[in-house]
Amino acid sequence: MNAASRTLLPKTALSVNLNKVALVRNTRHLGIPSVTRAATLCLQAGAHGITVHPRPDERHIRAHDVHDLAELLKAWPGREFNIEGNPFHNLMGFVRAVRPHQVTFVPDSEGQFTSDHGWSFPADADRLRSLVVEARALGARVSLFMDAEPEQMAGARAVGADRVELYTEPYAAAWHSAQRSAQLERFRAAAQAALDVGLGVNAGHDLNRENLTAFVRAVPGLSEVSIGHALIADALELGYGETVAAYQRCIDDAR
Repeated sequence: MNAASRTLLPKTALSVNLNKVALVRNTRHLGIPSVTRAATLCLQAGAHGITVHPRPDERHIRAHDVHDLAELLKAWPGREFNIEGNPFHNLMGFVRAVRPHQVTFVPDSEGQFTSDHGWSFPADADRLRSLVVEARALGARVSLFMDAEPEQMAGARAVGADRVELYTEPYAAAWHSAQRSAQLERFRAAAQAALDVGLGVNAGHDLNRENLTAFVRAVPGLSEVSIGHALIADALELGYGETVAAYQRCIDDAR
């Protein structure tokens, strides 16, 4: 097959997590930096979607941000709004109110510093099932935040999830170590297990410009990466537009 006839795999979508923009804004009472302005600039630069994680303590994203972003995304057909969080805290109220394109269920405690583990099956199955059904009935694609454990993927599918989001911090932490290849294989196997039972595959947590290309290249069927901390940190130096373009190049380089 020559280069002209080669068919590229579907491109992995980039969703920008804006939590850190809201965190900086909340240190003062001036309304800057603007979360909606950040979203607009990222969308203008080609980001496929916007992600927020409105925690109960509102330490970064606040309730009005969720509603403001939902309204903003109406003017961007084909772009997605992903709301993530614990469905047993405040998440479902937002899902019912704004009907996001995607909802990502994350098993955080209320005061947790950052997400650091996924759901476990069969332990979490019974309490998740009805909420997955409800979110899907509201028109949302449901993704479950999961550790890269192949044997867990069938359980995620059994409760009705559409996708899993693989928790990538272990991969990122191993990037500069001898464990990098082993971690990549672990995530490849988990993604393949998810695909084998009919799940889509997302990923996120500590992905950055250095480690993203290798991850996208190695992990099969990767529909979306959600990136916040590193992307917003890069944007402080490069600006939103150039930063989004840089992450898109990382994804393109993997193809």
